[in-house]
Amino acid sequence: MWKSQRACVLRVKRFERISRHFEQVIDIHCVLTVEKKERHKAEATLMMRGNKIYADATESNMYAAIDALADKLDRCVKKHKEKAPIIMPWT
Repeated sequence: MWKSQRACVLRVKRFERISRHFEQVIDIHCVLTVEKKERHKAEATLMMRGNKIYADATESNMYAAIDALADKLDRCVKKHKEKAPIIMPWT
């Protein structure tokens, strides 16, 4: 198993908190890359009903990049949730 795959598996719990804030997440597509052996980049596209959220983070350590990415996605999801219109069912 590659180090980047192992890092992703170990940090999946960081992404679980996103689903606590917003239940309508359909899919998360993550890409982990190493550029010039010193820059680790983590990118993710979060797909939800009617919208896509993209975030990326670059750090000197893959674990730090994944943590920063999870934090950015968490902030974006909270922001999206605040903007989403509240639909009141007619009774």
